Amino acid sequence: MPSFQYFVATSLDGFIATADDNLDWLLQFDGFEGGMESYEAFMADIGAIVMGGETYAWLKKHEADNWPYSGTPSWVFTHHELSAPPGADVTFVRGPVTEFVEDLKSAAAGRNVWVVGGGVLAAQFADAGLLDELIVSIIPVVLGSGKPLLPLVRPTAPLELLASRTMGRGIVELRYRVAGGA
Repeated sequence: MPSFQYFVATSLDGFIATADDNLDWLLQFDGFEGGMESYEAFMADIGAIVMGGETYAWLKKHEADNWPYSGTPSWVFTHHELSAPPGADVTFVRGPVTEFVEDLKSAAAGRNVWVVGGGVLAAQFADAGLLDELIVSIIPVVLGSGKPLLPLVRPTAPLELLASRTMGRGIVELRYRVAGGA
């Protein structure tokens, strides 16, 4: 059965982006030892991707000529009218995440669903009891403010640590099972 996984990088103080969606603090770490291997191993089990409209807009702006998820069905939760890149399998939806769970599982074809982000969308999955795993890379930078990792309505139950590992440049990857996940 597909798992809903939030695979994300965060600053040491728990932010996934600056308030204005700047990721320069993260991009300065591109190519760190173990990063590509972790991403490729994660993606090998992904059958569908879901993201929020702001994440989609960021991708379109920064990857204008290269849709990074070619061949993987992608779903975008948005209140705006948007267009898909040529040849990309992108479905635009609006409404509660609970309305689309079965569609996402079906699109994943027995593999996992990556909740790319942002944090608000991932929090909607978590608040609905649908988020199964949180895989977070802690980047050794303190931002002071920004967009939080997981802005939940209420605290979670204790998470179960499944794995941890140290990678290059002081980055630590933590993998947690989320209690109450689907």
